[in-house]
Amino acid sequence: MIIFGATGDLARRKIFPALYHRFVDGQLPANSRIIGVSRSEHSREDFIDIVHENYCEFEKEDTLDQEKWNEFIALIDYVSIDVLKDSDWSNLAKAVDEKNSLIRVFYLAMPPSMFAEICQGLKKAGLAHKKSRVVLEKPIGTDFDSANEINEGVAKVFDENRIYRIDHYLGKETVQNLLVLRFGNILLEPLWNSNAIEHIEITVAEDIGVSGRGSYYDSAGALRDMVQNHLLQLLCLTTMEAPSSLGADDVRTEKIKVLRALERITVDNVKEKTVRGQYTNGRVDGKAVNGYLVDLDVEDSKTETFVAIHAEIKNWRWAGVPIYLRTGKRMSSRRSEIVIQFKPVPHSIFGEDTKINPNKLVIRLQPDEAVRLFMEIKEPGAGGLRLKTLPLNLSYADNFTVRYPDAYERLLMDVVRGNLSLFMRRDEVEAAWRWVDSVLEAWDETDQITRPYFAGTDGPEAASEMLTDLGDSWSEA
Repeated sequence: MIIFGATGDLARRKIFPALYHRFVDGQLPANSRIIGVSRSEHSREDFIDIVHENYCEFEKEDTLDQEKWNEFIALIDYVSIDVLKDSDWSNLAKAVDEKNSLIRVFYLAMPPSMFAEICQGLKKAGLAHKKSRVVLEKPIGTDFDSANEINEGVAKVFDENRIYRIDHYLGKETVQNLLVLRFGNILLEPLWNSNAIEHIEITVAEDIGVSGRGSYYDSAGALRDMVQNHLLQLLCLTTMEAPSSLGADDVRTEKIKVLRALERITVDNVKEKTVRGQYTNGRVDGKAVNGYLVDLDVEDSKTETFVAIHAEIKNWRWAGVPIYLRTGKRMSSRRSEIVIQFKPVPHSIFGEDTKINPNKLVIRLQPDEAVRLFMEIKEPGAGGLRLKTLPLNLSYADNFTVRYPDAYERLLMDVVRGNLSLFMRRDEVEAAWRWVDSVLEAWDETDQITRPYFAGTDGPEAASEMLTDLGDSWSEA
């Protein structure tokens, strides 16, 4: 495994810890090689020290077994290359060619604008043989045209079945469980349509600000950074038809049908269907935090740190069902969840004074992974019939005591195994960009404002009003 950007944040926080855990579990054989690549000048020993320091910073200390760690770092090497300047990749070729017969995974933890050039460098150096695969980190481009250009450049070196466009959300345990929940239980399938479902909510909320990503984020915004990939992927898995198998093309073909059925948001409906927001100063977890402009040290910016969208899928299963997408930074809490709000019972036999809440299925992806089905039951006791809403609760923490892998652990091993089902196909990425581009263009043409919201809240009031106008409301955290 050759990791470009090996001294970057993603590699230090996620990739190397994930590889260590897979090694401890016996999934990386002893003849494997892990080669870090970066333009920074480091000796192998210095680089291993960096990997160790960051593991101790970002992972729990009791997960590091010193004997296993020593075996793991024996697999690691380091090569310094500036991929935009250095024409001589011979040092990397020498490090890799010692294991010419092994599967090669090139992980590009780099800006997407560099993907095509790196792939060309690999080709010129003779490194991209038929057993090699390339992993591309999101976002793939900033719009349809740039995504198409990147995909074209990579495709000149790697066939589509050797390109792994990674979205770590698809490796989360609860996202995996969504497929089992839907297609491994007969109970829900008859209800999984517009006949029984009132609306669907998908929320990915963060309580942090832009941190060190300010320059990137200000050119991207929440729509490009989160909706185009994470939220649309969750939407696809929630609403797609049953694939004929878990084979990569079977799953991905059903997902792209959803993307193509999404109603376009245009200048005619963008103000009714979307809300943009930007956090100002406020309080998160009782602590005062700065607003977006202060975090960036700029006087003005229209970039949205929050977006809410009323989407609709124009097909037989979902026609008429509102789908509410919401994501933002500096919100009241960190959480990712899918809420399936069922319709109310058609008639109450309990009298006008007895409120019956509709059933609700909540799939919590983070931080407390769980599946909860809220149902009505009778409160115990005499003196009248009183109803109470309680969940049937499948909590991962309560039911599974074993450690379950981080998303990157699963996805990295799927790359090694050649399993593409959790990775995006080229036409899927481009279909998502076409839909997002229509929103961006409509925002520009209508000059839609970016509404302020206090840090520590759940976005602008207009996001709640958008649902209220339709007789709905966001589920509480």
